[in-house]
Amino acid sequence: MILRRQLSSLQRARIGYVVILLVFSVFLVRLFYVQVIRHDDFTQSALTKQLKEYQIPAQRGIIAAQSGDDEVPIVLNEVKYTVFADPVYIENVDDAAAKIAEVLGGSADDYKEPLTRDTRYAILAKEQPEEVKLEIESLELKGVGAREAVYRTYPQGSLASQVLGFVNNEGEGRYGVEEALQDRLKGEPGLVKAITDAQGVPLAANEENTLIEAEPGDKAVLTIDIGMQQRLETILKKGVKQSNAPSGGAVIMEVDTGKIKAMANYPTYNPAKFSEVSQDNQEVFQNNTVSKPLEVGSIMKPLTMAAALDQGAVQRNTTYNDPYRFVVDEAEITNVAESGSPGTKTLDDILQLSLNTGATWLLMQMGGGEINQRARENWYDYMTNHYRFGQETGVEQGYEAPGQIPEPNEGFGLNIQYANTAFGQGMTATPLQMAAAYTSVLNGGTYYRPQLVEYYETPSGEKQDVKPDIINDNVVSDEVGKTIANLTEYVFESNHHFYGMPQLRQEYRIGAKTGTAEVPKPSGGYYTDRENGMFAGWVGGDSPQYMIIVRIDTPKVAGYAGSTAAGPVFADLANMLIDNFGVSPKTR
Repeated sequence: MILRRQLSSLQRARIGYVVILLVFSVFLVRLFYVQVIRHDDFTQSALTKQLKEYQIPAQRGIIAAQSGDDEVPIVLNEVKYTVFADPVYIENVDDAAAKIAEVLGGSADDYKEPLTRDTRYAILAKEQPEEVKLEIESLELKGVGAREAVYRTYPQGSLASQVLGFVNNEGEGRYGVEEALQDRLKGEPGLVKAITDAQGVPLAANEENTLIEAEPGDKAVLTIDIGMQQRLETILKKGVKQSNAPSGGAVIMEVDTGKIKAMANYPTYNPAKFSEVSQDNQEVFQNNTVSKPLEVGSIMKPLTMAAALDQGAVQRNTTYNDPYRFVVDEAEITNVAESGSPGTKTLDDILQLSLNTGATWLLMQMGGGEINQRARENWYDYMTNHYRFGQETGVEQGYEAPGQIPEPNEGFGLNIQYANTAFGQGMTATPLQMAAAYTSVLNGGTYYRPQLVEYYETPSGEKQDVKPDIINDNVVSDEVGKTIANLTEYVFESNHHFYGMPQLRQEYRIGAKTGTAEVPKPSGGYYTDRENGMFAGWVGGDSPQYMIIVRIDTPKVAGYAGSTAAGPVFADLANMLIDNFGVSPKTR
């Protein structure tokens, strides 16, 4: 019995020893597998977890304007720093807050809250200079640092702000040129790989770790003349204030190229401080000259006349018997009291006296003597296909609006609606669209896409000119263009003293047409106490050189808004162009 028990104990010991050997063998095999067979795989996996890819921001392309033969930067880049904290690493909040306040200003209490947030990234200050970054780093506070950030700066302040737009905190262009040219200006970010600790904090980043170099954005040189822009903004501000209006806008365009030389709105803002604009006032970001269509009023009449002349519906010497009133679709069309009485009228009279009945009569002639489907379709064709109303121009601006033109064959009361469009009511267009349409008539029939970029320059220094883009070269005949120039010149000569220009500039030619447009109610109909002032005019010598459109919104002035509010702005702009910007005098 004793021997049997001893053998049993010995067997159990041997079995236990074997088990231990087996377990140990398993561990050895596993260790060999991990350290030898799978060594490279596990090393790569560990490294991958510690390697993080970080984006290298691209330098955004700068924007410049023109000054004679020179360029003037109006949007630049400036490196500043964002001071941040990772609250996880803050050991003594009171001490850290006190030291940060000594550098950034304010009280220590201002920084205690962000230093205790439940976040890994709390911003303490933005847009700080390099000296602040160095002071923060010298504190050697664990969890507090400064990150480089590139900001847009505006050496000319608020100049052309609504044309330019701004770049938001996410690096996206908003409004104006910044939004329209986002893809060309933004560049292409690069990539860098950096070793991180277990918390993902970068431990090393140097040039050897760069995977892809950042590619800067293209430089954009605008067609804007900086001197002309400055003068336009000064004159426009004065005109808006003198007419007790809430807002206004103006654009100056070259007649023979479609290039925009100046464009502005008032009130304006400083794009460097866009974040300070209140939520209720952010309409100020919009370039209303491009983005806010309106019923343009009587500045439409020269375009209606050009369409009728171009179709052969009327001739330059055509006269007609003006009844002083038309009844269309049971609605009455009349003229202002100053337009005189019924009688024989000429084309000169239609524009000089601004006859609504005259514009209606022109529309009738497009239909063979009455407003009918033929008249509506012919006029619709000129409004949309020749003058390109109701569609975006393609100008380099964010938020461009197309305006609205009624269809010729759909809807109630089409005849009265189309009669209204003949004198600029019942349709909408932007001042920029009006400028482009007018230039296409005055230059003899070529519609140029309105242009804001003169050329681009790539990071490698390659210059890429932007050639004038001809959309239509058959808007009207050259003869019709000359006729409209002569007619609008006659209008200005007859009325210049009403527009704030007591003496004509005898060596130069100036043409014009005013518009006083009723303001529509949202619920239908028109306000009886609100009008918008519009002015379409040009200056030149033997031929028109610059086209100007002025808009003054709901001014509080005596007389007609087009003449007494918008007219003086045009007169000042015309004199400014003649005196300072190379308008060629007449040679004959």
